[in-house]
Amino acid sequence: MSHHAFTLAGAALHALPSGGLHWPERRLLVVSDLHFGKSERLARRGGSLLPPYDTRATLTRLDTDLETTGAENVICLGDSFDDTAAAGALEDADALWLTRLMAGRDWTWITGNHDPGPVQLAGTHRAKALVGPLAFCHIATTRTPEISGHYHPKAHFAGRAHPCFLIDAARVILPAYGTYTGGLWSDDQLFGDLMQPNAIAVLTGSTARAIPFRPGQIKPRVSSFFR
Repeated sequence: MSHHAFTLAGAALHALPSGGLHWPERRLLVVSDLHFGKSERLARRGGSLLPPYDTRATLTRLDTDLETTGAENVICLGDSFDDTAAAGALEDADALWLTRLMAGRDWTWITGNHDPGPVQLAGTHRAKALVGPLAFCHIATTRTPEISGHYHPKAHFAGRAHPCFLIDAARVILPAYGTYTGGLWSDDQLFGDLMQPNAIAVLTGSTARAIPFRPGQIKPRVSSFFR
């Protein structure tokens, strides 16, 4: 079993090695912070040039998770595009690929801080969503039980950095699902303020591995991917 199984508010959930969250009973796949078009946005704005393969790599991961889980419902927890213009700048092949993945599925786009405006894509566009006992949004709030993204948590393990889920009895913060997304270390005090003491971090990679959550006293740092 490569995923990490846990329960939140009675919902049996699977943290996937890819960074996606699967709710088998609801045939639901949840992903956060895909940041489609990041390399294009950086080039357009005169920033650092990155190999232009990030959108395709993320679509490949998403395609695999949809095929493996058989999900019929998808929630994208915001920052699905690196900015609003990136949605219209997808290469034709990538746009067709995304359209094929959306076809026949109930697809919800949650607005994020990078893509706050409407984008010209099918699906439902919402500020937040409620499914059964769980609330879904981009940035964590005081409402629980809740599943959110935005912060791109990551943790060290065996000398390597891994994007990770942060999970406690009240909330889940998903890792960034996209390529070239960076992250905020899980021992940042920001997470210490959000998560309960019994929280765990679940590392992504070849298998989803749970480790203790140990928040430190590191002053929160505002990173460029939050802006």
